[in-house]
Amino acid sequence: MNITEITKIAGGHKRRKRVGRGNGSGSGKTCGRGHKGFGQRSGSKFRAQSEGGQMPTFRRLPKRGFNNAQFTTRYSVVNVAALEERFDANAHVTPQALVEAGLVRNLRLPIKVLGNGDLKKKLKVDVAKYSDAARQKIEAAGGQVCVSKPR
Repeated sequence: MNITEITKIAGGHKRRKRVGRGNGSGSGKTCGRGHKGFGQRSGSKFRAQSEGGQMPTFRRLPKRGFNNAQFTTRYSVVNVAALEERFDANAHVTPQALVEAGLVRNLRLPIKVLGNGDLKKKLKVDVAKYSDAARQKIEAAGGQVCVSKPR
């Protein structure tokens, strides 16, 4: 027996809270909204930042420094082992071929090949970036490495 097997049976489906079904239900009359005020009205949407007149946390804390994270280049990664598994010998591996093989979801991100696994087939790989290990493994198998310009 496994914890995942138990939770599928016991806590797999939580019933929704039916409000306004009498005081005996525990959430009748005001339906858990309390008495009067903005939160009691329909259509009220409390913002998480709202602190009821208190100076909000994000305004109390100083803003300092610079974060370079927004300028990083993110890659879709493919391992050498996946190329060995999905492509025949002497195949031309392009970003479009990787999408068709199901190794990459879409072409929005540039593709990087990593060196995890072994490669015995001769492949011509044409993607944006390679790790050093991947480049060595492709060339050791007799393949060719081409660096295409990222989109």
